[in-house]
Amino acid sequence: MRKLFVIPFLIILLASALPAQSAGGAQAPCESLSKLALPKMKITLAQLVPAGTFTLPQSPPNRTPPGFKGVPTFCRVVADAAPTPDSDIKIEIWMPATGWNGKFKGQGNGGFAGVIDYPGMGAAVKSGYATAGTDTGHTTTDAAWALGHPQKVIDFGYRGIHEMTTKARAIIDAFYGSNPQHSYFASCSDGGREALMEAQRFPHDYDGILAGAPANYWTHLLVGAMWDVQATTLDPASYIPASKIPALSAAVLSACDAQDGLRDGILNDPRQCHFDPATLLCKDADSDACLTAPQVAALKKIYAGPHDSAGRRIFPGYLPGGEAGPGGWLPWITGNAPGRSLISFFGKGYFTNMVYEKADWDYKTFNVDQGARLADAKTGDALNAINPNLRPFMKRGGKLILYHGWSDAAIPATNTIDYYNSVVAKMGQRGADSFVRLFMAPGMQHCGGGPGPNSFGQWGGDPTADSSHNIYMALEQWVEKGVAPSKIIATKFVDDGNPGKGVKMTRPLCSYPQIAKYKGSGDTNDAANFACVTERR
Repeated sequence: MRKLFVIPFLIILLASALPAQSAGGAQAPCESLSKLALPKMKITLAQLVPAGTFTLPQSPPNRTPPGFKGVPTFCRVVADAAPTPDSDIKIEIWMPATGWNGKFKGQGNGGFAGVIDYPGMGAAVKSGYATAGTDTGHTTTDAAWALGHPQKVIDFGYRGIHEMTTKARAIIDAFYGSNPQHSYFASCSDGGREALMEAQRFPHDYDGILAGAPANYWTHLLVGAMWDVQATTLDPASYIPASKIPALSAAVLSACDAQDGLRDGILNDPRQCHFDPATLLCKDADSDACLTAPQVAALKKIYAGPHDSAGRRIFPGYLPGGEAGPGGWLPWITGNAPGRSLISFFGKGYFTNMVYEKADWDYKTFNVDQGARLADAKTGDALNAINPNLRPFMKRGGKLILYHGWSDAAIPATNTIDYYNSVVAKMGQRGADSFVRLFMAPGMQHCGGGPGPNSFGQWGGDPTADSSHNIYMALEQWVEKGVAPSKIIATKFVDDGNPGKGVKMTRPLCSYPQIAKYKGSGDTNDAANFACVTERR
């Protein structure tokens, strides 16, 4: 791994701030890091946290959450970074007091960020990593902080993660007396967008990047959110209530489940499913088993995705197959009442505070053409991570793995395929194959969950894990040993929330564009009976 580039005056600052015992690879006392001087950053705490005693800042004093009781002793550094006068980026760096594996793992965020991923940091320290997390410059999970604060939007867009990364690596060097041998970033959703932003803007920050379900085309994703909200709420008769979702899901599976040769409740490639919402049109009285004409029209819009007035597609629509389940359309798209969905929350929050900058903005006035144009002009540079030119990242030896659940009801899965294809078009198949892989997960919803195999190490690395079953460890193996992954074995547990109840099925996730095909014999719940093949569409 190439050493972190540090500007000359920063070297001088570090040299003057470090205690003598940190030189030559000797570990410095944790508390001494409070005196470390870094540009535009203030360290507010440097403290050794004894094993199993960490208390979340918002928790009652001396009450350690169960998930942190197994965390070993670590050095905790808390800092505020202010790259601009309007910036206030909270950063934490955790470093194992003993047993450091020589690696750094950056933590990402979800949604509008606003919180530090303490569980992710705890898991990283348990596995021997030095790690860092950030709120990206604000402390609430809505978007009200962005109103009138364009620099905070930039901090959220890309600057916060980069500040976290560069400052963390300087502090790690100060504590251990050496830079990390390898640096990794793994996150999903907005964290997937952050991951791609790092690869595109700051190719030297990380050696390996794992980007899940990336919200990387942020502006158009949220144009799509407003398209769907309007489709289901402008006419009250268009709203599709929760009580009708089971019938919709059943109709989709009836039409398409067997297309891949198995009736297992999972669509292997939902793009092959050409379900017609009109087949659910009520023939008699309205009921939970059918859709009214306005509901059918709304459903067609959701599947089609936003188009401008000339008929050009702005963003992919949602694919059939992810409608039911706790992570399906009810929380994300339709909500438990009109306008009460998660996409409504994110779409309205974004356009109110970042695009139109009017606290009383009325979403009913939204126009797709104007909204997309203004969103791109005002925030596209700060928020979109769509640049396909990853040549600087490739040349420095970086490796990138993308993944997405086919049944994602938050971010349409084809968006990630579109980005992957844009990289291939820009860099050529051979060039792309040297450093990037995409894995699509049938039946998986947003970052996890859903009826398909949805557990494959996407949340981090266990150093003892088999890389064929752990996508994060596969990334490390690719970076450190040059072995590129061709498939990952994913697991579906009987109870997703309690793996101890046993395994329901395993299935391979194949490097795109390959898909997993049943060999024709053997247990269909066993990954060994599937092969990765390329099928013509």
